[in-house]
Amino acid sequence: MLHRILSLVFITICLAAPLRADGEKAGEFDYYVLSLSWSPTWCALEGRSRNSPQCDADKDFGWVLHGLWPQYERGYPSYCPTARRAPPRSMTAGMEDIMGAPGVAWYQWKKHGTCAGLEAGDYYRLARLAFDRVKKPEVFRKLTRDVRVPASVVEEAFIEANPNLTRDMITITCKSGRIQEARVCLTRELEPRRCGGDVIYDCRAKDALLDAID
Repeated sequence: MLHRILSLVFITICLAAPLRADGEKAGEFDYYVLSLSWSPTWCALEGRSRNSPQCDADKDFGWVLHGLWPQYERGYPSYCPTARRAPPRSMTAGMEDIMGAPGVAWYQWKKHGTCAGLEAGDYYRLARLAFDRVKKPEVFRKLTRDVRVPASVVEEAFIEANPNLTRDMITITCKSGRIQEARVCLTRELEPRRCGGDVIYDCRAKDALLDAID
């Protein structure tokens, strides 16, 4: 009986947690997740304590590109061995306008871009194209103060701004009671598609904090 219970617990944990595979073959994956981070949340929880330039007083970032992540139908590859040349500083600096800081672009290449099977420049161009194709709801740019909203409201705003999206193609995540990210699932051709089972679950918070853009 105890063995059966432990087996059920193990299966439950495996089904609930995203699966990561390090060192998988570059270019072999099923779809992309475009991850958009709400910059004020990241700055409040981490960025300011790191003195990140993304959080400087003269910056007004809203949704920024966290990354374009190759995915399996369940789980995802990371840190793939590749013969592709690492991006130079000038290339990662060129992503700062949509990623907030050049260090983000470097880390995303190392962890996720190496698995796309592309040259670094092509990977960044694809990530920028995906970022531009998903419209960011204008309502969030107009926030003059912090508000608390159901995470579902953020999802609905993205769907309204992007009629080609449905609820199973976008996921809203939360962290420490705050709206954290909007993650949109895309085919390898950057068309919206249903998210995999380990990505599709939304934050269910009814009063998540949405920090205003300073």
